Amino acid sequence: MTLIRLAILIWALAAGSAIAAPKGFVLLETPSPVIKVRYMTGDGQRGDLGDFGGKVVLLNIWATWCVPCREEMPTLDALQAQLGSERFEVVALSIDSAGASAVRRFYDQTKVRNLRLYVDQTMLSMTALRAKVLPTTLLIDARGREIGRLSGAADWNDPKMVAFLRSFVD
Repeated sequence: MTLIRLAILIWALAAGSAIAAPKGFVLLETPSPVIKVRYMTGDGQRGDLGDFGGKVVLLNIWATWCVPCREEMPTLDALQAQLGSERFEVVALSIDSAGASAVRRFYDQTKVRNLRLYVDQTMLSMTALRAKVLPTTLLIDARGREIGRLSGAADWNDPKMVAFLRSFVD
């Protein structure tokens, strides 16, 4: 995000514009570097958050045993279907100790089709990213810096949420 875009966003938020952050979403005054937590993909490849350089990322830390996480997952899937591109990706990072098989079963049961499978079986990402509750979602700019977060579940497919997130991608 350019400095001009950031300045416009800050002005718009202060003025109560239509692109104001949705309820519970906290924007940081200064973007903060994000630790490149590691994960395994659904096909067993290792990766870390550095793999998404150049993209705006909505990083959702969740688990299949977390009821609010389970409830919001279809809306994250719909958001990825709507905004997913070379410039934006929803990264649903599961901390299930049972690994990819548990997440794959959940995706199949709930018909999640647009999200890729990422798992941190160590759960170290929770501590590294200072996530105190599940789900926790970080908005990360294309330079790998956290620009905001939401603790708890949300309707990621809500038109206001989509417009808000789109303002960081366009």
